[in-house]
Amino acid sequence: MRSRSHDEAMAELFRDDPAFALDLINNILEDGEQAELLIVLRQMALALGGMQAVAEQANLNPTQLYRTLSATGNPALSSFSSILRAMGLRLAVQPLSTPVLPPALSTASAMP
Repeated sequence: MRSRSHDEAMAELFRDDPAFALDLINNILEDGEQAELLIVLRQMALALGGMQAVAEQANLNPTQLYRTLSATGNPALSSFSSILRAMGLRLAVQPLSTPVLPPALSTASAMP
């Protein structure tokens, strides 16, 4: 029996349970570090057919995708959005449970 890497095992888990992958990404976006997010996105790329397939869907060259999702990667928002879209995902903005702005300012900014 061939031993699998952690990334391969996670990719298989993501293929078998896409809801788990979404929960994990959302938890990382809420509480995690960028490095954690990049690791999970690399693992998801494996689950979705590999970096080459995701790069093609994201209209990025594979080298750019590898660099973007590397441990030292710092993706631009446009690249990040393209990668998520290639994975069938999108970035969403939600309010924090604790407002950052005082109530008067947040109400004023909501007015037309």
